[in-house]
Amino acid sequence: MPGKKILMLTGEFSEEYEIFVFQHAMEAVGHTVHVVCPDKKKGEFIKTSLHDFENDQTYTEKPGHNHLINQTFADVDPADYDAVYCAGGRGPEYIRIDPRVQRIVRHFHEADKPIFTICHGVQILMAVDGVLKGREVAALQYCEPEVRLAGGIYVDVPPDGAHRQGKLVSGKGWPGLAAFMRECLVVLGTRIDHG
Repeated sequence: MPGKKILMLTGEFSEEYEIFVFQHAMEAVGHTVHVVCPDKKKGEFIKTSLHDFENDQTYTEKPGHNHLINQTFADVDPADYDAVYCAGGRGPEYIRIDPRVQRIVRHFHEADKPIFTICHGVQILMAVDGVLKGREVAALQYCEPEVRLAGGIYVDVPPDGAHRQGKLVSGKGWPGLAAFMRECLVVLGTRIDHG
């Protein structure tokens, strides 16, 4: 089976692990991942952030590494991609209001293609009318009210868990990346055999 093409939507200060780990793991098994950010060109960088859970009332945020954008946002045609992935962190908060990002998400929704979202990535889906309506989705617990207001059904998975409903795969945050990516690979039709 040939590898699939996955479009990753990011913004400045998206969660580092949810970008780096997802991209490298998918590329390791033969998929292509194009990392894009509105108004960024191939060869430019975005700043990422690291979110951690350190016994405070909420997560902490620290500077992450810069991440290379490997596809120019303006050149993206969503019809060329098999799946879209919305990375979490702070990036979704502002890229979700971009009408171009909304058009991309609407394409995947209307074409019934796989949609992957983790942590705050669900904020991008909330911004597109009807995408979450009646659908089950996991996300960081602080997104639960917005998921419900967008017509979705919030699923409270364990931190290291993930949820799949049809072609929609979702997770709570980076501690669940392994389970999340396993579900993404199922939806992509990727089979890994250990010899």
